Amino acid sequence: MKRYGEIEAVRGIEFEVGVRETFGFLGPNGAGKSTTINMLCTLVRPSAGSARVAGHDVVRERDEVRRNIGLVFQDTTLDGYLTAEQNLSLHAELYGVPRGLVPERMRQVMEMVGLWERRQSLVNTFSGGMKRRLEIARGLLHSPRVLFLDEPTVGLDPQTRSSIWSYIRELKAREDITIFLTTHYMDEAEYCDRIAIMDHGQIIVLDTPERLKASVGKDRVQIVTDDEQAAIEALRERFGIEATVAEGAVTFGVPEGEHFVPRLFAELALPIRAVSVSRPSLDDVFMSYTGTTIRDAESSQIDTRRNFARMMSR
Repeated sequence: MKRYGEIEAVRGIEFEVGVRETFGFLGPNGAGKSTTINMLCTLVRPSAGSARVAGHDVVRERDEVRRNIGLVFQDTTLDGYLTAEQNLSLHAELYGVPRGLVPERMRQVMEMVGLWERRQSLVNTFSGGMKRRLEIARGLLHSPRVLFLDEPTVGLDPQTRSSIWSYIRELKAREDITIFLTTHYMDEAEYCDRIAIMDHGQIIVLDTPERLKASVGKDRVQIVTDDEQAAIEALRERFGIEATVAEGAVTFGVPEGEHFVPRLFAELALPIRAVSVSRPSLDDVFMSYTGTTIRDAESSQIDTRRNFARMMSR
């Protein structure tokens, strides 16, 4: 658990990650994902409870935990005025990597992320994607047992995000390592062996992506109408369906959505301007367990933070 004054950022969660597993925390910004990683990486002291990483207690054995982990932060921590090679050399020295092993290991990790030819370039000349790849290489340099990736592709364009994940999957195949990541991107969560969906500082549900999607059991149908509340009431009265407004559309779940749509047009006594049907996704899982989508949850939390900031400024 982690408390900041009266705010419980993380509310007593419990989970276990297996060796060589890719484990993900999925949830909106502000759900408590980064706070949890910061506690596991010994950057933040828990308010209560206990945790072990690579067999070491995060409070009593901080140095041992740090020797066994690699960490890629949301925001870059590279020195832009140094070359890629110099950034990695500094990291190797800080982590006590034997000097005789550094050249070979440096080449290995930089080739893995496709940056060996740019090793003598200043980091300030790198794109956002190149910097993220260099940070992943740096996190691997000292051969950690666990690699933490906190929103590893945040702020990157879709093509660069895809490239980053290609490198992550390659390193998983080549390195004997456990990967623990946080994300609010649905497609990234699909790469995990297991996912913990987190909201408001709590783990809502934890399982494999396939089992989580299967647990929903319904297709998502979204309709756009001129009167959302009237549509919600009509769906309840005519079909016994409980719908909600999510991402600007009336949203509900039904089995075999493609077969339900013709009935919708024939029997719903309201004009429908647009309709879409999708198979269960992780966003549907999130909505099933929390009552909202991740995008709407993030918007709500942004509004809450803004209102809190206005209150504190008065």
